Amino acid sequence: MRVLRAERGVSLKQMAEALDISSAYLSALEHGKRGKPTWFMLQRIITYFNVIWDEAEELQRLAELSDPKISIDTAGLSPEATELANRLAAEIRHLEPEDLTHLKNEIARRSAPKR
Repeated sequence: MRVLRAERGVSLKQMAEALDISSAYLSALEHGKRGKPTWFMLQRIITYFNVIWDEAEELQRLAELSDPKISIDTAGLSPEATELANRLAAEIRHLEPEDLTHLKNEIARRSAPKR
């Protein structure tokens, strides 16, 4: 959202006023300090930016991934899955951005359907 705002030259305050929300709330959304926006709020943002299908789908995908407080249910999974979830929870703050990107890409690669 922040990138779209910058590309269109819209200030945080202008967008917040147009969406009838506080700029503090909008800032918290942009910085991942609030849970994912509601479907209704996401539709208002998509309409505000007047984005086309691909951009709208990308915004929806990013919104789904933006919840800063997640839980991982490893019940019924292997002990390795539980260990991985707990290690990630304990260590994520200490990882560098490039490490996070590498781990994210590796998980996506390994969990992709096999052809």
